[in-house]
Amino acid sequence: MMKIMMSLIVAVMISMLLMMMCSIISKNSILDREKMSPFECGFDPKSTARSPFSLQFFLIAILFLIFDIEIAIMLPMIITLKISNIMSWATTMMIFITILIMGLYYEWKNGMLEWAF
Repeated sequence: MMKIMMSLIVAVMISMLLMMMCSIISKNSILDREKMSPFECGFDPKSTARSPFSLQFFLIAILFLIFDIEIAIMLPMIITLKISNIMSWATTMMIFITILIMGLYYEWKNGMLEWAF
């Protein structure tokens, strides 16, 4: 228990030290109109520099990450098939796949996978 506490204290102290050093070393920038405006060859910008972000694209990207992580979890499970109990391995795999299929069904029923505007 003492090793855990010491590790936690050291981690917090290193984090605090790094934050203090970064705030001391970083130079303060003067925020004025010229520095905060986007650069367009010296002219005032004609429109806002920020374009709207598609929330639907963000949701699809999150879904991709979830199913990508699924593959990264399932591949080592296939390798451990030789050395593990077949019943516990099959049960774990079925529960994992069932949860993923239920999540996909939920997203499909709520219309999260439709690309219409």
